[in-house]
Amino acid sequence: MPPMLLDRHHAALVLVDYQARLMPVIQDADRIVRHALFLAEVARALGVPVWGTEQNPEALGPNDARVAAACDETLPKMHFSAVPDGLLEAVRARRPGVRQLVMAGCEAHVCLMQTALEAQAGGLQVVVVAEACGSRRAEDKALALQRMAAAGIVLASADMVAFEWLRACTDPAFREVLALIKARP
Repeated sequence: MPPMLLDRHHAALVLVDYQARLMPVIQDADRIVRHALFLAEVARALGVPVWGTEQNPEALGPNDARVAAACDETLPKMHFSAVPDGLLEAVRARRPGVRQLVMAGCEAHVCLMQTALEAQAGGLQVVVVAEACGSRRAEDKALALQRMAAAGIVLASADMVAFEWLRACTDPAFREVLALIKARP
């Protein structure tokens, strides 16, 4: 796919498996959750729908309460990828014309990567926000990011996403989003 700028009018944010029982074993979990929450706040300010997924929630429990509150909808799933459990159909039903998924989540080398690869195979442009992704081991996260990039998935920072969704300082939401950016640690 040719390089593209993100377009908030044709995008959705997907936050994969920030489950409360999983997060204690994820490296830099607090920082990763803060980045995910920042993405969700920017998405909300700009009218981008926010999806969460939960891997086998009966066994692993729900998402971190802050992440759950930031999501418009949450999809429970049993596959590691959310695609076989209906993610693309659900996103397209809520946002007809969606062409891009901005994604982040845990574990980067399992559920996030498999969902990103299958969403891309399903015809969507996928951007993964690296700083909002995590795994138990740093090596697994690094390999997942490398593998996704090699497959054509775009890696980005949360600030890149925010400014691309804004596009101009004349956007009515600019001051609100800029305040969120300035408040980041």
